[in-house]
Amino acid sequence: MSENLSHLIEHSAQIAWDYLECTGQISDAAFASRFLSTTVEEMVRKGERRRLMLTNRAITAFEHRSNKEAA
Repeated sequence: MSENLSHLIEHSAQIAWDYLECTGQISDAAFASRFLSTTVEEMVRKGERRRLMLTNRAITAFEHRSNKEAA
């Protein structure tokens, strides 16, 4: 199944957003949106095309950033 890159980025970031929102981890919607989109886009530029990998890595990056800010 071929998916154009903009849709891949959008869908991966949306899945990550949905998970983080459901778990109550999004306090600043604008920041979270930019962070997830940028993180996924950077991975796509480096060659990653697996949606699940993009989504999971974006979630992990967001959680790590949130944990650093809380410390």
